[in-house]
Parts: sequence; structure tokens; C-alpha cells
Amino acid sequence: MTAGQPLRVLIVDDEAPARNRIRDLLSDCALKMPIEIAGEAENGKRALAMLPGCEADVVLLDVRMPDMDGLEVAQHIQKLDEPPTVIFTTAYDGYALKAFELHAVDYLLKPIRLGRLFDALSRARTITPLRLDALRELKPEARTHLSANERGRIHLIPVADIAFLKADLKYVTIRTTEREYLIEESLAKLEQEFLGRFVRVHRNCLVAKEAIRGFERATGDDGEGNWLVVMKNIAEKLAVSRRQQHIVREFGKVL
Repeated sequence: MTAGQPLRVLIVDDEAPARNRIRDLLSDCALKMPIEIAGEAENGKRALAMLPGCEADVVLLDVRMPDMDGLEVAQHIQKLDEPPTVIFTTAYDGYALKAFELHAVDYLLKPIRLGRLFDALSRARTITPLRLDALRELKPEARTHLSANERGRIHLIPVADIAFLKADLKYVTIRTTEREYLIEESLAKLEQEFLGRFVRVHRNCLVAKEAIRGFERATGDDGEGNWLVVMKNIAEKLAVSRRQQHIVREFGKVL
């Protein structure tokens, strides 16, 4: 955001009347400060697809939306190289508002008032960027998607489509039946977030339980035997460490 240039605002809300009201309020704000509407999105996935192409400086982001709520959308937005300022819009929820204030997260209470919106937009250029750790404290539930920044755009990967996660230095490779993605996240934190969906087969690898077809025994060059995970619809086989060999008995799928 550059001072003197119009503030470009992306409106994200699943309800058309709410988007219309915000658009009208922004028109009123534009009488006092330079504002442009960068676009409108009816859900989080659409908003992420529009960013950063719409060049929004500010996202007015509804908290409660189906499929993917605003708190998760905000986490994915932070993966952008230059994320826009996020201002949440929400109906009254005492617990949520206290949490927002605790983490210094800017929000607008519905029904949004003109003066409050104007004040928030006036401060938008100086608002401290959202912190991922704060967003994850606000939304402790597991995400529905992981996201990767590819050539300046956010690519969403449904967690249900992930076959395995493998760590290598500071990156984690996400593998689906179709392709791989690289993300900068902690494998240990991913294991904790998605506890029950993935099983650790090695210190650097988590495998989706639903993606396991079975296990087979292999003999290495040193003559030592070890177990391999055989995947559904993926040719790659994953080594099971000695410490994790108990999962072979637990799954009982020896091929």
C-alpha cells in the first residue's frame, strides 16, 4: 500500500445483502478518502483465487462462512509474498471479540457502521500484519485445506486428498495422487493438528491412514529387513523406521 493511492478493498461474505451493504458503505467512505473496490467474493476459496491478481490492499473478511471460515482463509492469505491487510467482519460473539482484542486483530461488528468502517480503513495502512500463530490460536480446529504459494498465488490442497507429508530440511512435501507441493510448515505441528488422520511411519514422514494399502517386507543391501508402506494409487513406497514398526501390527495389512 502506498500513501496517496486509492485503497483497494476486496469484500468477502457469503451473503449478498451483506456484500451490498459493505459496497454502499465503501461508496460513502470514498467521499472522504480515495477507495476502490477491488472485487467481491462469495466464499473463501473464491477470495483466495482472486488474490493477489485483484491487487487488494485490504480484505474485509466475514468470519462465519460455509466450507471454509474466515479465520482459515486468513491463514492462507498470509502465505502470499505481500499479504493484504485483513479486517474481519462478524456478528456479535462475546468470546470471539475478546479473542480478537487479545491478539490485536482488527474487526468490524455487524451490522457495520459507517464511522467504524471509515476508522478501520483509515488505519489500514498502519495495521500490524496478522501473525499465523495468533490466527491458529483463534482457530484451534484443524484446517480443511493446506496451502502452497506457487508463483505468487495460493494453491489450496484439500487435506482429504493428501496421501503423505514428508519433511526435508525446512520444507514439507505434500503428496497427493496427482502431484507434489512444497510448504514451509512444521511436520510435528501438522501431526498434532491432524491427529487421527495421519500416522507417523518415520521421523520425517506422516502417512494418511486412508491412503495405506498395506505393508511389504524388503531386504536392504546390508541384508537387514525393513518394512515399506504400500500406497493406494501411488507407486512410491515409504520406509517404516524401526521405532514405528508397531504400526504394521496395528494395521494388519501385510501384503
